[in-house]
Amino acid sequence: MSQVRQPDDGRRPTGAHGYRAAGRGASARRRALAQLTSTAPVLPALVVTVVVLADLAGGAGMYWLPLLAAGPALAATTNGPRGVLCVGLLAVALGASLGAWDGYPRRELVAVLSALVAVTLASALASGLRAGRERVLAAVRSVAETAQHALLKPVPATVGPFQVAVRYSAAAAEARIGGDLYALIPTPYGVRLIVGDVRGKGLPAVGTAALVLGVFREAAWDEPDLLAVVDRIERSLARNLGSDDFVTAVIAGHPGEGRLEMVNCGHAPPLLVRASGDVEAVEPPQPAPPLGLRGLTDHAPGLQVLPFTDGDQLLLYTDGVTEARDGGRAFYPLDEGLARHVCHDPDRTLDALHGELLEHVGGRLDDDAALLLVRKPTAAEAAAPAGADGRDVAAEAA
Repeated sequence: MSQVRQPDDGRRPTGAHGYRAAGRGASARRRALAQLTSTAPVLPALVVTVVVLADLAGGAGMYWLPLLAAGPALAATTNGPRGVLCVGLLAVALGASLGAWDGYPRRELVAVLSALVAVTLASALASGLRAGRERVLAAVRSVAETAQHALLKPVPATVGPFQVAVRYSAAAAEARIGGDLYALIPTPYGVRLIVGDVRGKGLPAVGTAALVLGVFREAAWDEPDLLAVVDRIERSLARNLGSDDFVTAVIAGHPGEGRLEMVNCGHAPPLLVRASGDVEAVEPPQPAPPLGLRGLTDHAPGLQVLPFTDGDQLLLYTDGVTEARDGGRAFYPLDEGLARHVCHDPDRTLDALHGELLEHVGGRLDDDAALLLVRKPTAAEAAAPAGADGRDVAAEAA
């Protein structure tokens, strides 16, 4: 590990304890400075100072003094009640001094100063209410993040024989959680995964997503047949969902080398990327209703078997991706974007794809969006040692 040489100015602390003490002192000074700059009402005080200088330069307090109220009003948006009161007291004191200096009529001066006091008190109250709302929002975000980590558990970079990457964006940005769902787990019958979209948004959708994922994780481990996993989820939803609720989903499994099983229940078709770079949509052989609606139709989902060999990739996604529109109401072309950005590293591919998607919509999605990409490494990549940063040496060389 390289070291940075310190300049020798003759005042170096001696010994390890001296270095640690100096480091602690510098760190404490930096923390104090950062805290001061983040809490001190610097900008509001600067506004008050500008008004005072304008009054001194123009010598017309009658026109400039009311503008001192901008100081505490601005402080209410950036500081707590104490900072607002400090700026307000500064504005009142300077206003009284300038009014006396300019010979401002006593009655008018009292009216202006009273207005300053009223604005200061109202701004302090608004600042307190804002701080309370921010604390509540922070608590809600913390709970939402905890719920999301429990519901959508982090997916490791490799699961079984696959490289994996996931990107998820909730439409309810403040809550950071939505109704899209995904999971990928190793089982005695191979790696199995699900990507789905719950009808609706908010807490009811989150509850349904939690139900689907809980049943999937249990059934994927217990059931040797992938269709039996789907049946378990269907039965659970039939008991617990309302008549208008449903979940679209793709459930897939890798029972052995060279093939992939898939069941599509009313969901958008996954995109299969061959090792050659060709992208094709995996349409189901027969239409099947979403999960929770099978009782309303006589169509049952069928099992689809695909060849899936070294270098192949499969992208599963929700409709928040394909229904994303730009300012001209044009949909995002996911297949074209995938063909442009696909590479040997799923994480890098989804970084580029997700960034392009957000750029297409102008930075904010109107619906929950999930992307899950799995890739089967080649035999050479699987046998190559990992680099110092954890990346595959063979993959980097490709």
